[in-house]
Amino acid sequence: MDRYERILSLHRILKTARYPVTVARLQDELECSRATVYRDLAFLRDALMAPVVGDGEAGFRYDTEDAERFELPGLWLTSDELHALLAAQQLLSRSTGGVLSGALAPLQSRIDKLLAEHATGDRWPVERVRVIPHRGRRMDEHAFRNVCSAVLQRKQLSFDYRARSTDEKTRRTVSPQRITHYRDNWYLDAWDHERDALRSFSVDRIGGARLLDAAARDLPEAELDQHLSGSYGIFSGPPKGIATIVFSETSARWVADEHWHSQQQGRWLPDGRYELKVPYSAARELLMDVLHYGADAEVVEPPALRQQVKSLLQLALSNYDA
Repeated sequence: MDRYERILSLHRILKTARYPVTVARLQDELECSRATVYRDLAFLRDALMAPVVGDGEAGFRYDTEDAERFELPGLWLTSDELHALLAAQQLLSRSTGGVLSGALAPLQSRIDKLLAEHATGDRWPVERVRVIPHRGRRMDEHAFRNVCSAVLQRKQLSFDYRARSTDEKTRRTVSPQRITHYRDNWYLDAWDHERDALRSFSVDRIGGARLLDAAARDLPEAELDQHLSGSYGIFSGPPKGIATIVFSETSARWVADEHWHSQQQGRWLPDGRYELKVPYSAARELLMDVLHYGADAEVVEPPALRQQVKSLLQLALSNYDA
């Protein structure tokens, strides 16, 4: 772990410890050398004014009288932690009037208190940090509740599904596995009994959802992860190929810092461009993201995917012909 994480972990260990903590234990928990433990303890005591007491033989702890009052100065939250807290805080503030609004009030208070504990003054001006939903879709709340109930109660679910790509309406009976929030929209990962396979369904396309008495079929977590996380995007499945995409020198500065897939491979090319390789099954979502970069992205391989991009661009260009 880096120094930031070590100092934060060290603070938490000493703040919650009822008895002095030995250097050996700190080495083990912080995954660092004995010398690093002493340097971090000195920084915590001298630079951050933490009430550290003790020695190398008996161990270290926070002074009992000052431990409750001391908090690390400034913002000691990671970007993920801050996003999670603020997203929860802002989502809860939008849930007024619902059946859960009263029950969630204590959670809202706890989040506000947790944010306040990290403030240097009376409170963080959280209104100055925004979490903005992007391209969320409207959905049938009744269907959403039934989908979630089926997932949590481990019951089979029956519903009408209108595929977005073909607008075809079918009746499905599934064993729900997971409910997934992805790119500001909800998806149901389920075992489709008619097709005898795992499928992902966009919840906003589900209607007439009805819980069945039959118990849902449970699939192993490893199988779910392999099928649903192996390829690019939400509608995945086992990877069928590796897409190689080359980005211009201009867009490379953005793409090199982006996380497209857990198994992506990227490298800088000698001319300043950036090459990205990602596994994919269904090309639809991958191509939408590639086309987002316009002329700054080129699909190099495989040839079939390259031809698919070319056809899409030609169709798009035809919209602008005189």
